[in-house]
Amino acid sequence: MIQITVPASSANLGAGFDALGIALTLYNRVWIEEADGTVEKPLCIIESVDGTPIPTDETNMIYQSAKLLYERCGHPFKGLHIKQENNIPMTRGLGSSSACLIAGLVGANTLLGSPLSMSDISDLAASLEGHPDNTAPALYGGLVASVMDGGRVHSVSVPVSDRIRFAVFIPDFELKTEVARGILPKQVLREDAVYNLSRAALMTASLFSGRLENLRVAVQDRLHQPYRFPLIADADKVFYTAYELGAYAVAISGAGPSILAIIDIDNKDFIEKAKKELQNSELEGWQVTLLSCDMNGVSVSFQ
Repeated sequence: MIQITVPASSANLGAGFDALGIALTLYNRVWIEEADGTVEKPLCIIESVDGTPIPTDETNMIYQSAKLLYERCGHPFKGLHIKQENNIPMTRGLGSSSACLIAGLVGANTLLGSPLSMSDISDLAASLEGHPDNTAPALYGGLVASVMDGGRVHSVSVPVSDRIRFAVFIPDFELKTEVARGILPKQVLREDAVYNLSRAALMTASLFSGRLENLRVAVQDRLHQPYRFPLIADADKVFYTAYELGAYAVAISGAGPSILAIIDIDNKDFIEKAKKELQNSELEGWQVTLLSCDMNGVSVSFQ
């Protein structure tokens, strides 16, 4: 049995809609091995080792993506035995579905002796997810800028300043990606597109170079966050709290509802103060946790 460890990820970072994403030090672990079924009747054995409710049949995303890779490689598929430890909260905008896709694809690729390259897996994962802004960070780690062109993903992963930490505010309610995407307009104004393009470029350069004073401007967005705010109860209060406590930048994490605050490593009291503010503001349904940038991406070990 092999173990696959996949990081959470936060997409968009404000202005970088469907293009920027960063891997975070919160991990799902998956154990996978071939099952003793047949091609005619594959065997599906799936367990949740931490009690998190997950699909335990063929609809499981890890199982589906692994099966797809077997089929793409022309290898007979006889089923899988999968164990999941789910530390990345589901439907919270932290890349849980991308983590499952990457776990299934990388796990299956490893079981088959790695016939596909990381680039091939990146292409396949993005085609399944629809965009690479979570799948690429989960695969490569770091701050990743990605473009999908003609079915191929072109991406670059870079480290971020070691002064940066991420405070993630996670609510007790879900927001499905299809709902958060469905509310977005089909067309945007050219001035809004330029507004976001310039800030996405500034965000990437500032996180990499450590020019942290730029982040409050770089995180501003006109393409998705104004439309998603009404879907996230008390998002304005969480943004206000994070900025009042000294955050450099605050953004909806992916499609939401989690909220990502970029803070300085020396802002050591941020988390405790944020917890108190959430309680005082009657936002007990929100939790806040401190994370860093994961620079390694998915990893595989043999048990």
